[in-house]
Amino acid sequence: MTEQTTAIKFPYRYDIVGSLLRSDKLKQANNDFRNQTISEAEYQTIKQEETSRIVKKQIELGLKDVTDGEYNRSWWHLDFLWGLKGVGHYDYKQSYKFHGSTTRTDNADLVGKIGFNPDHPFFKDFQFVQDVVSETLANHEGDSKFEGISDAVAPKQTIPSPTMIFRDNRSDNWNEFYETWDEYLTDLAKAYHETILHFYELGCRYIQLDDTTWAFLISKLNETLDNPTKHEHFVKLANDSVKVINDVLAGLPDDLTVTTHICRGNFKSTYLFSGGYDDIADYLGQLNYDGLFLEYDSERAGDFAPLDRIWNGDKNKTIVLGLITSKTPELEDKQAVINRIKDAATHVPLENLALSTQCGFASTEEGNKLTEDQQWAKLTLVKEIAEEVWKA
Repeated sequence: MTEQTTAIKFPYRYDIVGSLLRSDKLKQANNDFRNQTISEAEYQTIKQEETSRIVKKQIELGLKDVTDGEYNRSWWHLDFLWGLKGVGHYDYKQSYKFHGSTTRTDNADLVGKIGFNPDHPFFKDFQFVQDVVSETLANHEGDSKFEGISDAVAPKQTIPSPTMIFRDNRSDNWNEFYETWDEYLTDLAKAYHETILHFYELGCRYIQLDDTTWAFLISKLNETLDNPTKHEHFVKLANDSVKVINDVLAGLPDDLTVTTHICRGNFKSTYLFSGGYDDIADYLGQLNYDGLFLEYDSERAGDFAPLDRIWNGDKNKTIVLGLITSKTPELEDKQAVINRIKDAATHVPLENLALSTQCGFASTEEGNKLTEDQQWAKLTLVKEIAEEVWKA
């Protein structure tokens, strides 16, 4: 756990998970590039134009941390993993098991020993967002549309958790490259640690690791209770996940904030996993993150009781409540959300809570079933509620 030393504490009271709906212009460019009807240079220009537009929109809305909307990737996790040394593509040959929807069959697997890639494309993407933020604030000083916006706006980098490469059905060929499982996990933690340090060297001070592993484990740990052998397998996965994540976080700079988003799946407004946090609360409580984004937008997430163990009395840790859904366009009742925050505050002090949508709006390029205006309305609601609750 790193002690916050920045002028603004992150996670902020109203925070953003990361992904944003791809614009029609960007979707068309994605298709045109795949069909080879536009050049790579034309494609990059469109991506940068559209990324600039949504970064500026986030700043205009008054968000204190902004992302590139994940406009430079197709999947929330695979594009990053493919950029590491030793990771390649393979065809999963089946859809991910979302409720009521079918996905593409891309996946990631080891093709060698895993390692840090100094030429990972995400580094240039971050630098571009950083430049857009700086130029936007400099060019609009005094602009009434940006009134009240300080220069303390942080570009937030989102990447998948390292658990996303060694969870069940991924990198099951690790023994082709490593003599022991522990040796593999050590290399993975080192690759991630060096990647995060390089983001820091480029000026990044806020990184979020997105993770569906814990929601996957909610069901697996519970449904295998009557089968000790299978249950122990998932207990080991949970313990390995805690160790790898904490090894990644160990020794990072004090002024770098690292959070995680515990995701239950997000594809075309559908989901992968259900269940409360009870079975994984003790594991989450061991993670040395500065903050945890927890989905709480539906009954699938259970009640707030596990928050006591997840927060675990750490006054430097923030729990970000995902009470506003990114899956449907209807706006939540403001007072109902405030009441739920008050309920959560009986488990975690209000000063250690924050608010966000339950997930991003487009974990894959397809996106959820909302319009862009409805997306901005959701983020505006998050901000309005947080300002009322915390006077942020």
